[in-house]
Amino acid sequence: MAMKRLKYLVASLLAVLLAAGAAGGAAAPQAVYVLPAVGSINPGLAEFIVEGIRQAERDNAAALVIELDTPGGLETSMRQIVQAITNAKVPVVVYVYPRSARAASAGVFITMAANVAAMAPGTNIGAAHPVSIGMGKIDKTMEKKLLNDMVASGRSLAAERGRNADWMEKAIRQSVSIPAAEAVKLKVVDLMADNRDDLLAKIHGRKIEVGGKQVVLHTAGAPVKEIPEGLRTRVLKYIADPNIAFILMMIGLAGLYFELSNPGMVFPGVLGGICLLLAFFAFQTLPINYIGVLLIFLAFIFFVLEFSITSYGLLSLAGLVCLFLGGMMLFRGGEGGVDISWSVLIPTVAIVSLFFIVVAGMVFRSHLLQSMTGAAGMVGERGVVYTPLNPEGQVFVHGEYWQAVSDEPIAKGETVEILEVMDLKLRVRRA
Repeated sequence: MAMKRLKYLVASLLAVLLAAGAAGGAAAPQAVYVLPAVGSINPGLAEFIVEGIRQAERDNAAALVIELDTPGGLETSMRQIVQAITNAKVPVVVYVYPRSARAASAGVFITMAANVAAMAPGTNIGAAHPVSIGMGKIDKTMEKKLLNDMVASGRSLAAERGRNADWMEKAIRQSVSIPAAEAVKLKVVDLMADNRDDLLAKIHGRKIEVGGKQVVLHTAGAPVKEIPEGLRTRVLKYIADPNIAFILMMIGLAGLYFELSNPGMVFPGVLGGICLLLAFFAFQTLPINYIGVLLIFLAFIFFVLEFSITSYGLLSLAGLVCLFLGGMMLFRGGEGGVDISWSVLIPTVAIVSLFFIVVAGMVFRSHLLQSMTGAAGMVGERGVVYTPLNPEGQVFVHGEYWQAVSDEPIAKGETVEILEVMDLKLRVRRA
């Protein structure tokens, strides 16, 4: 009897321990990560999205929701984002949100790459025809090549995700754009959701393929963790524009020149240093052509040399040419590349060149005026005899009394002309 009670107690204790272990080992519900992707598609936003996907993977998130609102952007950045989404180890949901948001141009490809594509009411998607950015002009052959490449890439994405590949081609070739309701009807996106909670409820239980494996989404009621933009991302999003980076470089070089030519001013040097650092920070993410950078630095060297060498404008002209060519060659354009806009390049080059030419002219005039001051500047001037010169006395010149000597006697009040300056004594004659 005692033996049976002992067995019963042991069994009960084991059952309690197993239940406690099961309760303690139950995994906490996986969080859904939410990442806002707002603004143009550029290296700053691409870096933010890629890092957000990595963070969701590290934390084993239930899903990553990218709330997208973009007018489009750079093809290189778009491809970086698409590659990160299609190779992600967590489910990626692209949600065009909030109302009145859009997924245009590069945003269409990003939406198509998602495991689940959703849109809020009042949003639109489309207009994915490739556009040459900046001043780089694509010839017809290159344009056709780029267009066909984009179409093939878009159709491949749509087919892989089971979406409307024919519409995707129209969006690229004909720049068609459609509202959310029509996008769902045409199977461009998977569903329409009013808000984030509605989205998580509607995609709950959906089966998708992630990394070659079937995965069931568990998002209804899941905790939500937002991934905010850091300071680096916010700064890089705005300065990773070729036009902004070019202007920052110009301001930086001008500021450093002011500080070096006028030591102790502080502010121009600080401003120039900050602008140069921001420009080089942006250059890390842009396709830089270092020949362009060297040409711009050479232009500033020519402008500075103009101040000390009388070249009759030849150095300024060389600086102008180098600055213009450097701006044109600063970024590697081409297929999906970036360039500086004509509307930014021409005014910037004109303003910077005009500034240095004006300063050079002022310096040149100051060199000419130097001979009109001091001892050399006194020769040829006229004064009035203050005390009779017989042969030595005083004359009044330029508001000052000078000792003077003359080869002939000159009475007080007569006008004299200065022939020579001998230390602090003038040699004069009757005017």
